[in-house]
Amino acid sequence: MQYLFDNFFALTVTGLTLGAVYALVALGYTLVYGVLRLINFAHSEVFMYGTFAALWVVTLVGAHAGGSVGQVIFWIALMFVAAMAMSGFVAVLLERVAYRPLRKRNAPPLIALISAIGASFVLSELMGLRQRIAGWFGVDDTLRPYVANSRNNIGMAEIIHPQPVFTLGDYAVTNVDIFVIVGAVAIMVVLDQFVRRSRLGRGIRAVAMDPEAAALMGVNRDRVIQVTFLTGGVMAGAAAVFYMLKIGITRYDVGFILGVKAFTAAVLGGIGNLRGALLGGFVLGLAENYGSALVGTQWKDVVAFVLLVLILLFRPTGLLGESLGKARA
Repeated sequence: MQYLFDNFFALTVTGLTLGAVYALVALGYTLVYGVLRLINFAHSEVFMYGTFAALWVVTLVGAHAGGSVGQVIFWIALMFVAAMAMSGFVAVLLERVAYRPLRKRNAPPLIALISAIGASFVLSELMGLRQRIAGWFGVDDTLRPYVANSRNNIGMAEIIHPQPVFTLGDYAVTNVDIFVIVGAVAIMVVLDQFVRRSRLGRGIRAVAMDPEAAALMGVNRDRVIQVTFLTGGVMAGAAAVFYMLKIGITRYDVGFILGVKAFTAAVLGGIGNLRGALLGGFVLGLAENYGSALVGTQWKDVVAFVLLVLILLFRPTGLLGESLGKARA
């Protein structure tokens, strides 16, 4: 308990930073569930591919610490473009290959769930085998740094050196902390307004509310579902950039635990609720940090799932509970 009081502000800021990543990944789960009533367990690998895209583009352009402000902005912009494009592409490909054929055949939800789990393992192992796959295609020495040590942790060059901006209690809040938290909230606001005000967003809400009625009104369901997966993938790509800027290390299975926690955040806030995903992510990040301070860091993951069980026991619909289809315009 004393450790929690002594480090309260440090635990709060770092919890919010990690929670911001959870929240952005959780948006993909909640979007797909809201439209298809499907838990896309392969979404964690969509995030993982985004982390590698960010890593590769930083390595490719030779980004490094100590660059000018213009260079840093350019490098971060490249990271966002690469990660969002990669994650969006993987998400759309996943929908096209793993889910759409089942949907066309009116497969039961359980079959789609099994397909999601299988796709998760396939995507993860493909990244884990990239060194061997590259060898099959005779990758030359210039590209070997991108595929070497395919099952080990891979670090990214630091391009933003953490600099204290202001002090909160005894913790110096850094520029990276502020960028991650404010950036995640800003992206969430943009997504919320997109879903509530744009034509495609209204289509997403219409299909989430009543797919048959939406089809009768001229809404192209397949297109809406594709946009939903693309949007969730783009959010995962943004989360991947923030994760790499804060943590700086990735590997082929980095999405597994983080994806499960992001799903927990989605359920915590109210599965199918965009604002609930943001709230759930921040609550989960704080609960993990506070809980680990009380019972030990080795119990950090346990704290997250105990919180989920408690929420489901006392409020099964989550903290907010409003579904995507019932969201007000």
